[in-house]
Amino acid sequence: MKRLFTILVVAMTVLGLSAQTKKTVVTYFSATGTTEAVAKQLAKGNKADLYAIEPAEKYTAADLDWHDKKSRSSVEMNDKNARPALKSKKSLAKYDVIYIGYPIWWGVAPRIINTFIEQAELDGKTVIPFATSGGSGIEKSVSEFRTAYPNVKWQKGMLKN
Repeated sequence: MKRLFTILVVAMTVLGLSAQTKKTVVTYFSATGTTEAVAKQLAKGNKADLYAIEPAEKYTAADLDWHDKKSRSSVEMNDKNARPALKSKKSLAKYDVIYIGYPIWWGVAPRIINTFIEQAELDGKTVIPFATSGGSGIEKSVSEFRTAYPNVKWQKGMLKN
């Protein structure tokens, strides 16, 4: 986790996106707490605001059972148009740089991230994705985001295994 944090801080510096000159927020979705821990470190190190992307209905252990084809997460991930409802909507108008963190599910971001992106009005914003995963990469999710949301200034994603 410390390595990912260091890479992200260096990436911000190289891009000229220091928290001192740009208003930054670290947003994240975390079903089990893993992505939340990375997000908190990232926000603290960059003196950025922190915002949890929360589903209207929390995911239970049964919902997250990827072995069960009828589980909530399996049903959502098998439908590219699924958009799980959010608990609340956050305006990101005052931010210049938005980190979006998520676990990798089925090789990509959970569909709730699409819900968030579509409601957050990120056109023209610099967005840096970061993900946690037990084995999958982040590249496929970032590629899908670039295709689906071309008006966002997507930066290279970072992964914490």
